[in-house]
Amino acid sequence: MKVIFTEDVRGKGKRGEVKEVTSGYAQNFLIKNNKAIEANKQNIAQLKAEQNREEKDYEAEIAEAKVVKAKIEDDKTVVEIPAKAGTDGRLFGSVTTKKIAEELKKQYDITVDKHKMSLGEGAKALGFVNVPAKIFDTVEAVIRVHIVEKK
Repeated sequence: MKVIFTEDVRGKGKRGEVKEVTSGYAQNFLIKNNKAIEANKQNIAQLKAEQNREEKDYEAEIAEAKVVKAKIEDDKTVVEIPAKAGTDGRLFGSVTTKKIAEELKKQYDITVDKHKMSLGEGAKALGFVNVPAKIFDTVEAVIRVHIVEKK
């Protein structure tokens, strides 16, 4: 019996797959526990429509992420962060990804998750820092940060 998996079943199939299984297993376990539905013409057509919609949504999210990347990597987009520093230019503390995300939102109205940025130990000196950030699955951008001395 052919079934369409509605959720992942370990060792048998993943969500959205169409597979041939024994009819007893399909009726007594998969369909009964809502882990799969019978693969008839109507259900297969519905699955294909859902997959097309998911693909279009994914492509739209990638396009949106590329727009955000273009805004971030624009020459005019430099996040300026004031921080207290000593006479040698080293900061008291460090600039974190949380602070960078807040200032990016405040200065340019661009939202980037602080967990998607990789800064390592944090910026600990005055000057320019390039911070890589993952906007979406395949889209990455580099945020330019300028740390200036707080007056």
